[in-house]
Amino acid sequence: MTQRMILNETAYFGSGAIAHLAEEIRRRGFKKALVVTDKALIEHGMAAKVTRLLDGAALPYEIYDEVIPNPTIRVVQNGVAHFKHADADYLIAIGGGSPQDTCKAIGIIINNPEFADVRSLEGVAATRRASVPILAIPTTSGTAAEVTINYVITDEEKRRKFVCVDPHDIPIVAFIDADMMSSMPASLKAATGIDALTHAIEGFTTKGAWELTDMLHLKAIEIISRSLRDSVAGKAQGVEDMALGQYIAGMGFSNVGLGLVHGMAHPLGAFYNTPHGVANAILLPHIMAWNADYTGEKYRAIAVAMGVKGVESMTLAQARTAAIQAVSQLSQDVDIPARLRQVGVKEEDIPALAQAAFDDVCTGGNPRAASVKEIEALYHAIF
Repeated sequence: MTQRMILNETAYFGSGAIAHLAEEIRRRGFKKALVVTDKALIEHGMAAKVTRLLDGAALPYEIYDEVIPNPTIRVVQNGVAHFKHADADYLIAIGGGSPQDTCKAIGIIINNPEFADVRSLEGVAATRRASVPILAIPTTSGTAAEVTINYVITDEEKRRKFVCVDPHDIPIVAFIDADMMSSMPASLKAATGIDALTHAIEGFTTKGAWELTDMLHLKAIEIISRSLRDSVAGKAQGVEDMALGQYIAGMGFSNVGLGLVHGMAHPLGAFYNTPHGVANAILLPHIMAWNADYTGEKYRAIAVAMGVKGVESMTLAQARTAAIQAVSQLSQDVDIPARLRQVGVKEEDIPALAQAAFDDVCTGGNPRAASVKEIEALYHAIF
């Protein structure tokens, strides 16, 4: 069986990594950037850390700051118009998953105008040309959008999120700079951190997993498990380690897919604007328990990576329980809600949520096949 790995052309890691931005732009001969970000990052001065570098190097740019959490079709369409008006030739994404995903959609549509109807990008779109070049600067430690071939757009009209999977959308350069992530509020560090853990665990257990991605996912689980509590507490080393751990998880899952946790989380974002990391965190231990009998020895490996003692001598059932408990404990320690009702989910919406989750592209990668009725029962159980 043939396997495929797609990663960034170049990535910089560590505090101060964005200092290499201007040299990468000059080396590649780019002329003018559209900087894609959101108003909160403008107001809090995070985007200015990047634009000051551009100003200092006399590199022209314009800013598009209309990105919102769970970016919509309209946000993408407006971004395409801004790119054209700016006469830009490359993109700089500053932010978490939302600006990164918006950038990918803009870049793909500019170079593949036959997909101007954003909905046509859902799933594995048959684009023919690579995106406009994207330089990605994440400000959260979770989505790993800077190293993945995936992006997610919200269709407000139909109250649904759709996942786009396209090897043409990956940023050419990523700057994994912990200094850009250190000022995140603790709640955001927690949510995005559990999102990264979900990527690693689902990527490790998905149907498409193989030895190379298993190696990446286990290392990501190890780093995230030991670092997330310190990151949430504001410790610099924890923040830097989380930046690396989430990126490694992205290297893996981007190439093998995810599972039912993400399939069930996406509708929550579309229906209620639930933060994606929070949705994943609530769902993860429950879906792990539901999947357990279909994962072989993998939960034992997860428990070992999470630092659980004595796992090697446990029965398989005990090791699986230990892994699930370790995940639950980590979520509790960083104050993630435990139930869907705590984040505004309405029980009467569950049938529609279940259908949307069943239709989600991530669900097909789950190690245990799920029917609409089974997904509905899971939502009720976690409510």
